Amino acid sequence: MTISDEISIIANQLANQGRTPTVALIKGKLSQPTPLPRIISVLKSWQHEPDFIKAKNDVIGASEQEVTVPENEELSKLITQAILPLQQELAEVKALLEQLMSKHK
Repeated sequence: MTISDEISIIANQLANQGRTPTVALIKGKLSQPTPLPRIISVLKSWQHEPDFIKAKNDVIGASEQEVTVPENEELSKLITQAILPLQQELAEVKALLEQLMSKHK
């Protein structure tokens, strides 16, 4: 989310509450320090959009979470498939090592 988006979101939230968005109110709610000229510039071009009150990333993040779950499951399966032969090989190496150790005793 850009700082312009965040400023617009805060302005919309304030307007939805019946408050007039001001530079001071917006500056106090921003997540990061922002120069006053930037806030003023965005606020001058801002138009009230009552539905634009959440970050675009929140919406994108929700859809990414839905997509990420199958990817994680697929990744887990791939890791399991890669590890299984290694575990079997390790078991064989241990067995051979035990045989060698028992012969030297």
